[in-house]
Amino acid sequence: MLGRFLIYTNMKKSFLIALIGFSGYFVNAQTDSPKYSYDDLVPNASQSKVQAFVTQFLNNYHYRKFTLDDSLSSKVWSSFIENVDGSKAYFTKSEIDEFEKYRFKMDEAMLSGDLTGPFEVFNAYRQKYKQRHAYIKEYLTKPMDFTTNDTYQVNRNDAKWASNQEELDGVWNKIVLSQALGLKLSGSSDSAILATLNKRYDMYETRVLKWRAEDVFQTFMNSFTEVIDPHTSYMIPSTAAQFNIEMSQSLEGIGATLMNEGDYVMIKDIVVAGPLYKNGQGNKNDYIVAVAQGDDGEFQDIIGWLTDDAVKLIRGKKGTVVRLKLLPSDAPADSEPKLLRIVREKIKLEEAVAQSEIIDVKHDKKTYKIGVIDIPMFYRDFEYARKGGDFQSTTKDVKKFLLDFEEKGVDGVLIDLRNNGGGSLTEAINLSGLFITEGPVVQRRTGRGKVDVESDTDSELVYDGPLMILQNRFSASASEIFAGAIQDYKRGLIVGERSYGKGTVQQLVDLDQFLNSPRQASRNTKENAVGVGSNGLGFDTKERFGQLKLTTEKFYRITGNSTQLKGVEPDIELPSPFDPDEMGESSQPTALPYDEVDKASFVVVNTITDKLIGKLDSKFQTRLKTDESLKELVEDLDEYKAQKDKKEYSLNYEVRKKEKEETENNRKAVKKMNKSNGKSDKEDDLYMTESEKILCDMISIMK
Repeated sequence: MLGRFLIYTNMKKSFLIALIGFSGYFVNAQTDSPKYSYDDLVPNASQSKVQAFVTQFLNNYHYRKFTLDDSLSSKVWSSFIENVDGSKAYFTKSEIDEFEKYRFKMDEAMLSGDLTGPFEVFNAYRQKYKQRHAYIKEYLTKPMDFTTNDTYQVNRNDAKWASNQEELDGVWNKIVLSQALGLKLSGSSDSAILATLNKRYDMYETRVLKWRAEDVFQTFMNSFTEVIDPHTSYMIPSTAAQFNIEMSQSLEGIGATLMNEGDYVMIKDIVVAGPLYKNGQGNKNDYIVAVAQGDDGEFQDIIGWLTDDAVKLIRGKKGTVVRLKLLPSDAPADSEPKLLRIVREKIKLEEAVAQSEIIDVKHDKKTYKIGVIDIPMFYRDFEYARKGGDFQSTTKDVKKFLLDFEEKGVDGVLIDLRNNGGGSLTEAINLSGLFITEGPVVQRRTGRGKVDVESDTDSELVYDGPLMILQNRFSASASEIFAGAIQDYKRGLIVGERSYGKGTVQQLVDLDQFLNSPRQASRNTKENAVGVGSNGLGFDTKERFGQLKLTTEKFYRITGNSTQLKGVEPDIELPSPFDPDEMGESSQPTALPYDEVDKASFVVVNTITDKLIGKLDSKFQTRLKTDESLKELVEDLDEYKAQKDKKEYSLNYEVRKKEKEETENNRKAVKKMNKSNGKSDKEDDLYMTESEKILCDMISIMK
């Protein structure tokens, strides 16, 4: 995001996104123009119009009620300054102080459409970057000292503003030296290091030059929306147009959704059944740091690249090979990137469905037959469902698996929800109904306080045997609704990590339909506050104003508890490298709070009692102390977390080399708890292995 992309730090998301492998991808409007300059950018009348409208619209219809006052103005201004120079690497304190005149004026400015302040800051930033780029290029002509005893502060979010330019020069000397040291530790020669860094910083400059007024506007608008709620955002017309590409079109590529995150091109989502998913080594939030074509092509460093530029390297024809270097976002400094070889292919969305297998598990001198169901997402063919014909859905597929399991005499069922980010609410409700007779599954509350109860009305009980749900920190939304219902009915055992904690509902608003027809917009505002973008009114729209995504509802469990922030707590918690405050919804400073509603009326099945959980946890705790694989995992995770939390790193080659070796050894522990997508790495999946043992214990005790 703007100035922060030059520092390796923990940054908020930017809104430049690409769909790698889809028939189209998000391309910033600035790529339409071949000429770039450092001339000041200025807002246009449409942007002022959108700002005023969106400000009032969110104030009226967002779930969170807020007041447009000086307090909000101050938060929005801080958010914008952080998005421009969150690493405090360009502006000095005196320069930032000059911008303080705008801090308490943003509330009035947003209502009136005044964008003077944000554009003044960004235009100043561009000039600061021009000067800094010249300084770095000069610095790279001088010899580098890799024997120094200096240290480098990786995350500068909490640093103080520099008092003068000389102090900033010192900061940048360390930044560039640290990047050079990272390349040296990866085996690059001195000449290759200089070539890479020169090319990288030239690319950074191109990135700054390519920004246009609409990009600055989008960044400022999202500095406002992220103060209200992390899931509320504004998309400029070019971004919105690509966002609405039909996802059912022919797909070819690696199968990933990408976005810019600071320096990096980051994997936002992985398309289930795509090449990257099947590879099994890439994860959401990994950074792509280099790309190579074919098996013999030279790796191209893409740190600092815009997503749409990186797309041109990564996407390609079916059957061709692309190699990637991936760096996990939570990896300690100077971790060695993973090398991935991927064959691009056509992605068939129909392959992104639940899978099942029956496995024999030997445990405590007995052999148990376990039915395993992997659900990567909650899918439903809504079009065919509306037509009343036969259609594919998560519930239908899982029902077939359960009937097959019953016929083959399985002893228990394990459902793997790891990395399942959600999907159809209808399917989460219907799937719950396969394991209970009937009753409420989830509650929804609007911003005005109206609570609706969503229930399973089918009295058929498909499976009533031992049931376990395996989840991790990336199980979210519909996954949490299903797991929460199974836990609340005490129907199945929840094992793994605490889930993500996203208990909110978003809707998309097409601003074109409001701002291009004032009379119709007025009528729509009264009749249907949100969601009008899907009603197909077909106005003659000469201007494009983009789209607004806003939070309109919250989910609640049938107990009245919310999944927001807290997620679903596992009955038996497996070792984890994640602190909930640094991963998941609770890590978002402006996330909506946890609260409760009244309990729904439901009858507990009581298959899973507190006594049973106690016995199972006791057996698990014993294995934690005696099982060598688990003991090694816990030790490695403890060391990994300690290294991950380091704030400063040495700029001495020998010291850093030793630190890097230790880091790489401990990062192997994280792989052992990753979900396996291929047969070759299933034996390394300790989460699955241990879950199978817990299920065997449960079957034994229940019998």
